[in-house]
Amino acid sequence: MPLDMFGKTPVADTLPSEMQETINKLKESKNKEDCLKHSYEILIKKYKGHRVQTYAKLFGIFSNDIVKFWDKQGFLHCTNINYVMRTLLVRSGFFTDDEIKIKWTLVWYTSPHQYLQIKIDNSDINIDIWSYAYGIKYNDYAYGFH
Repeated sequence: MPLDMFGKTPVADTLPSEMQETINKLKESKNKEDCLKHSYEILIKKYKGHRVQTYAKLFGIFSNDIVKFWDKQGFLHCTNINYVMRTLLVRSGFFTDDEIKIKWTLVWYTSPHQYLQIKIDNSDINIDIWSYAYGIKYNDYAYGFH
């Protein structure tokens, strides 16, 4: 089954053992925000976005193979990174999938781009790991030339 580009692909039932170890550590977080920040830090070190590779590896955007994603380092499509992030957050037990919204924007005014919006208490936290390589930090997302 391919990744659901506009909805939510269900979080995988079977996870790589290394990913489960990471999730077990996330379960020790103090609260939701602590879990979110730890997940964010893990993934910005593991993955990064790249404009050229986004188009050169376009067909990878349709995959939902969590094992392949977790085994990778470096470039991964925004949709794939967000699937990994959702998996970490939901499997940590701190978040439900309903608290995670998939959002779309345009970067460079022409390229569709996905990021996440995470509900914590009465706040929405924007998470855009793909764009971290372009200077986008925690609680922000890429849009236009930003």
